[in-house]
Amino acid sequence: MKVVLFFEVGNWEELEDRWEFKGGVGGLKSILVEEDISLAGLFDKIYGKLGLSSDMMDLVLSYSPPLNKKCSPLVLKDDEDVAALLAARSDSTCKIPLGVIVERTEVCAYEKSSQESSDDTDGSHDGFRDNYFDVDYCDSEPTDVGSSRQKLPVFRNMERTENDNGASVTQPAEGNPVVDPLLRLTGAASDEPVNVPTTEASDSSFRDGSDLHEGKYFNTKKDLKRKLSDIAMKGNFEFRTRKSNWSLWVIECIDPNCSWRLRASKIVPESTKFVIRKYVGVHCCSLLNRNANHRQATYVVIGEQVAPQYVGVEKGPGPKGVQTFARTKLGAQISYYKAWRGRKHAHTLIRGSPEQSFHILPSYFHMLEKLNPGTVTRIEVDGESRFKYLFLAFGVAIRGFRYMRKVVGIDGTFLKGQYRGVLLVATAQDGNGQCYPLAWGIVDSENEDAWTWFLTQLKEVIGDTDELALISDRAPSIKKAISTVFEKAHHGACAWHVAQNIKNKFKCADIMGSYWSAVNAYRCEDFAGYMTEISHRYPRVAEYLENEVGFEKWSRCHYPGLRYNITTTNMVESLNSMLVNARDFPYVALLDVIQEKMSKWWNDRRIVAMAITAPLTPSRESEFRPRFAQSNGRHTLQLNPVTYHVKCGELEGVVDIFNKTCTCKEFDIDKLPCVHAIAAAHHAQVSVYSLVSPYYTKEYYVLAYGETIYPVGSQSQWDVPNEVATRVVLPREVKERKRGRPKTSRFPSVGEFRKRKNRCGKCGAYGHYKKKCNSQTGSTEVYQPTDVPV
Repeated sequence: MKVVLFFEVGNWEELEDRWEFKGGVGGLKSILVEEDISLAGLFDKIYGKLGLSSDMMDLVLSYSPPLNKKCSPLVLKDDEDVAALLAARSDSTCKIPLGVIVERTEVCAYEKSSQESSDDTDGSHDGFRDNYFDVDYCDSEPTDVGSSRQKLPVFRNMERTENDNGASVTQPAEGNPVVDPLLRLTGAASDEPVNVPTTEASDSSFRDGSDLHEGKYFNTKKDLKRKLSDIAMKGNFEFRTRKSNWSLWVIECIDPNCSWRLRASKIVPESTKFVIRKYVGVHCCSLLNRNANHRQATYVVIGEQVAPQYVGVEKGPGPKGVQTFARTKLGAQISYYKAWRGRKHAHTLIRGSPEQSFHILPSYFHMLEKLNPGTVTRIEVDGESRFKYLFLAFGVAIRGFRYMRKVVGIDGTFLKGQYRGVLLVATAQDGNGQCYPLAWGIVDSENEDAWTWFLTQLKEVIGDTDELALISDRAPSIKKAISTVFEKAHHGACAWHVAQNIKNKFKCADIMGSYWSAVNAYRCEDFAGYMTEISHRYPRVAEYLENEVGFEKWSRCHYPGLRYNITTTNMVESLNSMLVNARDFPYVALLDVIQEKMSKWWNDRRIVAMAITAPLTPSRESEFRPRFAQSNGRHTLQLNPVTYHVKCGELEGVVDIFNKTCTCKEFDIDKLPCVHAIAAAHHAQVSVYSLVSPYYTKEYYVLAYGETIYPVGSQSQWDVPNEVATRVVLPREVKERKRGRPKTSRFPSVGEFRKRKNRCGKCGAYGHYKKKCNSQTGSTEVYQPTDVPV
């Protein structure tokens, strides 16, 4: 059913007792509409009735409600408002006229140029126009307070002519004065012509160099803004926003006298797509207004442009690299601080924000467990659902640990992201001497509670046996946690950290040779000789090693368990160094890097293992062959069916090929046949490879890396149950950082040497500069520090 709707063009006027609509010269008008017409349909009807274009004029529809008191007019904002208006009109005693207020759009419409001009694509035409507009003219009336941009009249009945210089210009056609339709509709003025000055061609006009045109679509308003910002930076001009809302975007050149402008709006209100309605792509502003350091070069735009530089890499360009990128690729001069913020924004786009990382952590762990069977993950939160700890052990690594020597190094390294924390690592070493990561954890700090929680989770995946050895530094928190969690495993100290403590406490770097000989000694007799040498020179050091540290913690021959040739936590430090750049990432991004590294290692080592032709791994084979050559010609005496006495000059050994032992203890500790054992095997006509521990064989090496670690893929592809996806994990509370640049390098360990930066260029010494050097003659020798670890 259709109804008649009356409307009038004009403006509302507030009287003492009511609001009254003052119409223009056009008088009352009527339209026939459906009862269920939408707001958009009503606009189309009124635009058609008035003969206006939505690109040129904005309409405001309102009416005075039929109440017995003074109230403001109601503006139609949605379809429900239209339905309410028509429902109120259904009462025969209440015929409510609709008031229509006509306003100029922020950028007035222009008539398209003639077909000849629109086909001109070689850029040879002149004047303030491009392929899409005939003219661009600014009058002197300002549009709003605080803006110097001038309004543009709408030109009708224009014709193209040539001036005396042969330049193409556009002027009103003869006998057809130009009338402002807004003045005509509202009745504010009679049909008086608007004086239009001619616009001759100018050599100062230029294009923005873009491929934009009327009717071009963009998926979102954000895409359109990104495109325009890129054009502005490359063209070294700035624009400002005249009007912006959910469905409209109007911009113009920052120079009030320039013709460049663009108007875009949604295709339909329900869509996210934007289309360029009107576009003037020619600038007529002065070159003095060209500015490389302009407002469109925001850190957000810079970050979006430079973001691809960080895909697939851990570090990417630093702030200075971002400055170079902006200058060479975007033509923008930006400050170091803006480059730093742009780099940070690019990291967020590629790796997500730290807050988002906590939110998706349960879902991420669920997908790891789903795609990698046997994977163990844990998330610990406090009473307020704030993050405390996490634990991750891939099922592939857990199953592969049965083919590893049961020596596990544990250590932690600090994280550099917004929420800081400490990354804990537990790793074994494969038969080829390479790191074999077992478990990862993130905790608030290296304290006893955190280590106890982490080691409790680790115990669940690797067990607790007499064969297990745990190697770490001498941090009290680790020592207490190991004694609390593991009852059967043996704890050993990292020999390198003990050495650093000795140098720091006793200032005796010159005995490090004797110390390391004592560490690596296989026989207790040899160890006693080295300790005697140390005690004669530094009795306090010997007392420290025996009583405070304990021989069983750092010496290979006194260790109660089996630690093979692993005396330090170097394998853990290698993993920490591998993640030196990724430690700045959000937690999920950091775990992604870990997964990617481990996936690559497993694949590369599997390929190497399958290509091995020798019975042992490459590193053990290279170590075994020289021993095999040294065993030739050794005098061997059989003592019983399994025991042999081998003489090698000063070196002698009694070998038990059944129990795989030798009195030199090298065979006992390393589980790799010594020279004596190889000679005994030759005499007994036994294969020497049968005496080698299976941990060093190709078979175990292949089995350790026989499976694959799979990534979780894109978040859009995750299939996560609702109870997991809705689990709340909030960021932990962190202390407010101090002012200044955040610290990204750790404090050096006790006794650790770090090269000082203030090195003298004259004498080569550290601690002063060349200008303050007291040396009379410069030295050409390079200064070598003496306190470096052996």
